[in-house]
Amino acid sequence: MAQLAVVLLALFAQMERTCTVERAAHARSVAAAKGRRIGRPAVVDPDELAYAVLLREGGHTITDIVAKTGIARTSLYRHLPPRPPEQITAAPQDSPLQRE
Repeated sequence: MAQLAVVLLALFAQMERTCTVERAAHARSVAAAKGRRIGRPAVVDPDELAYAVLLREGGHTITDIVAKTGIARTSLYRHLPPRPPEQITAAPQDSPLQRE
C-alpha cells in the first residue's frame, strides 16, 4: 500500500508540473501577442552600443570602450560582433633555383 501511495503522489506531482508548464507557455504567448516584452529588460542602450561599435572599428581596445561608454565588459563581448581574423601570410621567398 505504501508503494502505491508513493506512486500516486509522484503521478499527481508530475501532472501538476505538466499543467504548470502549459500555463506558463500560454501566458507567454498571450503576452507576446499583446506586444509585451518577455524576459529581463535590456541593459545596453542601442545608441551606446552603436558608439561602442564605432570605437571598436576605430581600433580602440575593450578597456577604452568600457571607460568611454560605461557598458560592462561582459555586455560588450556579448553584443559586439567579433573582429574578423587577421590574415597572416608569409612573405614570398626566392628559392635558390629561381635566382640562377
